[in-house]
Amino acid sequence: MSKVLVMILAGGRGNRMKVLCHNRPKPVLPIAGMFRVIDFSLSNSVNSGLHNIAVLIDYQRRCLREYLGSGEPWGLDRRGKMEILEPRSGSYKGTADAVYQNLSYIQECGANLVLILPADQVYKMDYSCMIAFHEQVKAEVTVAVTSVPIEEAHRFGLASIDQTNRIQGFVEKPKIPQSNLASMGIYLFDTKALVRRLTEDAQDSSSSHDFGYAVIPRMVHLDKAFAYKFEGYWQDIGTVESYYQSNMMLVEGSPSFSLDDTWPIFTRKDGLAEGTTSNQVKNSLVSSGCVIEGRVENSVLSPGVRIEPEALVRKSVIMSNCVIGRHSVIDHCILDEGVNIGEFSYVGFGASLVPGSLGITVVGRGATIPSHTAIGRNCKIYPGIEPTAFRTEVVPPGTLVSPGESSSISELHAIGRRTKS
Repeated sequence: MSKVLVMILAGGRGNRMKVLCHNRPKPVLPIAGMFRVIDFSLSNSVNSGLHNIAVLIDYQRRCLREYLGSGEPWGLDRRGKMEILEPRSGSYKGTADAVYQNLSYIQECGANLVLILPADQVYKMDYSCMIAFHEQVKAEVTVAVTSVPIEEAHRFGLASIDQTNRIQGFVEKPKIPQSNLASMGIYLFDTKALVRRLTEDAQDSSSSHDFGYAVIPRMVHLDKAFAYKFEGYWQDIGTVESYYQSNMMLVEGSPSFSLDDTWPIFTRKDGLAEGTTSNQVKNSLVSSGCVIEGRVENSVLSPGVRIEPEALVRKSVIMSNCVIGRHSVIDHCILDEGVNIGEFSYVGFGASLVPGSLGITVVGRGATIPSHTAIGRNCKIYPGIEPTAFRTEVVPPGTLVSPGESSSISELHAIGRRTKS
């Protein structure tokens, strides 16, 4: 295999994740119970025999540095190395600018190929196959693509290809898709071509300095650009809905993706002992340290969750150290870390106000929901909300509970009633 440098782009803010990425970088968002999203790109690299890895961080850098450490969970402290790269000044202006600011590091490594990976996707992929394809066709850039439903294609960069898989056109997030071959944001570059095109892009004041919008379309016209087709399970964690669905897929018996040891996903261990569960756990993924005295159905529980007697959790994602009080119901929800639900409460009741929506209610990290409170579907509860924020026992579907609005609850109740009517 050629000498390959892996660069993982982990600097984004995750704006579309809203409450879940409030003061948290998306790459360390908990997923599948015991994992973090960035674990998949790191583990795929190690399993593919790639041990020279640089992680480019920006937003909430301290959080990422603490999680990544020396790379021990992925064996990078013993074999190979992991370098954490921050902006030289200010912030990265875009994905291409992030790599451009670290061109000196690329050149110091002496790699002849650079593999660019996003840090916000759930999938298993052997990159050595993509590298072999890239070398076989003598490409200067290879873009990993996968087929998506045409109704979702507008969310991605789309490639059109010929019979040899050479890319004939590339458009980032078009309003009217002409293809359903979506870019996975995974790019393999010949180092010389990458340096040349990033230098040109940096000198263009009108550029967005983004791979999808600027660099890849230019290389399609000027260089040998090919598409590598990936046919396995892949989920881009770009929205709250996609995050929820990627968790639910793990408990719905999908044969296309599993967390078995044939292609292990490595993560930082939580150190908790096995918890205790009742016989009322059905079709769910339960992590270490959980104490379950109530009922759990079709849900994913992170470490240290406590479900008290007669409580019910259904089709929900519960992050670490949450407590669900007696006789409470959690239905179609995402509860962030450290959420405390009082007794006799119902979070996720009623119908969604948004046609076609999954109706997910999201409760932010560290929020406390008082006892005897009912919160409807499609609600968003900001992190750290205290019981005093709830001035009524019923929060209608579609409500946003934010600490910055002195009368937000009563006003939003009125809005909710008008919308419903």
